[in-house]
Amino acid sequence: MVNLADLQEIALAVAQAREVSDVLRSIAQGLANEPDIALARIWLIEPGDRCETCALREACPDQTSCLHLVASAGRSIVDPDDEWSSTEGRFARFPLGVRKVGRIGATGAATLLTLEDGDDGWIVDRAWAQAEGLRCFAGQPLVFRGETLGVLAVFSRADVGTEQLSWLRTFADHAAVSIANARAFEELADLRQQLERENTYLREEMRSVQAHGGIVGASAPVKDLLRRIETVAPTEATVLIQGESGTGKELIACAIHQQSRRSDGANVRVNCASIPKELFESEFFGHVAGAFTGATKNRCGRFQVADGGTLFLDEVGEIPIDLQGKLLRALQEGQFSRVGEDDEISVDVRVVAATNRDLRKEVDEGRFREDLYYRLTVFPIDVPPLRERLDDVPDLARHFLALSAQSILGEGHGLRLTSEHVAALKAYDWPGNVRELQNVIERGVITSRDGALQIEVPNVRHRPKDSVAAVEERRLYSDAELKELERSNLQAVLDHARWKISGAGGAAEFLGVRPATLSSRLKAMGIERPRSGSE
Repeated sequence: MVNLADLQEIALAVAQAREVSDVLRSIAQGLANEPDIALARIWLIEPGDRCETCALREACPDQTSCLHLVASAGRSIVDPDDEWSSTEGRFARFPLGVRKVGRIGATGAATLLTLEDGDDGWIVDRAWAQAEGLRCFAGQPLVFRGETLGVLAVFSRADVGTEQLSWLRTFADHAAVSIANARAFEELADLRQQLERENTYLREEMRSVQAHGGIVGASAPVKDLLRRIETVAPTEATVLIQGESGTGKELIACAIHQQSRRSDGANVRVNCASIPKELFESEFFGHVAGAFTGATKNRCGRFQVADGGTLFLDEVGEIPIDLQGKLLRALQEGQFSRVGEDDEISVDVRVVAATNRDLRKEVDEGRFREDLYYRLTVFPIDVPPLRERLDDVPDLARHFLALSAQSILGEGHGLRLTSEHVAALKAYDWPGNVRELQNVIERGVITSRDGALQIEVPNVRHRPKDSVAAVEERRLYSDAELKELERSNLQAVLDHARWKISGAGGAAEFLGVRPATLSSRLKAMGIERPRSGSE
């Protein structure tokens, strides 16, 4: 049996290890290297993970936790090539309180048994034990600060006395401290990595917010949008932001986070359209070292980084359907496991999603899970395109002009937006939405000369030929002229539709806008249905 000096040498080597797996391997291998020890094993108390297939399931008291075999070292004398380093097999799990190892884990009491104790003692396969020359089993609990972490056991080919069992107790105490310290080091490393990733996300978020400057506009659609944000932000409801590309869905998500009770937590964005399919699961939920080729160390996923805050899933319609089930479970239960790991991680995350796709159509065509669709659309928010809020164009243009000029030219640039600029900007349909407007203004700042802003608006697209007030190609209008033109056009369309707002043949359908948007626009412009002569 191993002596005190050897135990001290092993303990010193173990103390230098920092990762739990290295500590466990050093303990088992160090003991197994001793001449009389045939097999050294370590079991740690962990949550139940294979209860359905465990051979000892019926004997397990509650099937919530058990002893997991995490390290094994030894060698057969019958077959010298047979190494006993596997952590699988029939003794990979022991219920607490069951058999000798389980009793040590449950009671925290040391156990010393010899072959003469018989089949009722410690040996399951007596023929194997006799062939391998085994004489004793010695087991000690691994205890740290009053908590039993697991069991350290050795199978010896020599007699073990009470003095040696006491030495093993001292070594087990050192081993428990080393295991606890290694766990703490790993937790600190994970936390440091999580903080680094969170800081990266927050810096990216701040750059995005500073670049856009928040939600700009005072039109009726924007006011309605802000009211919906104020309504849902203080709740924990999942939000789905729907709108065309370039409408500012990320700003809406940021506003929801900033006005929520989670505003002090992280606001983590995931651009689902930019993640390779094979990396989706790792990006969302993280992975452990060795989970796949290239996974050299543990990594936190976005869900874990967003714990206590908000997770913004941009372009959520791009998530592969085979991963949507795990995402749904994480949303519903707040639990997931990292790639390559069975342990469950619990998080408290609010999810805000965004898409420019018709998710209902994606569901109908089998590309998106219906249950996930309903889970995401607890509170949908539609972001109006810029062509439905042209009244905001002047404010947005001035805002982007201030940002771009300050960034490119610095203080005292002197660039101003004229009425001619505004008229030209409002005469365009903006298929690229707010993002396109920002690009046009920034390009104008770059190309400006002699303190005069030069804005090149793309060619104005033709309105339908039968439109009551088609925009004349290349004609420029003042702001007042544009407002009067819009008012006249609306009145003409309403008369044509006999003041039917929604439905087939209605004014909203003709104009290509939502009925609610048209009603808000009419209210803002003070356009009311004329009364009939009998009223």
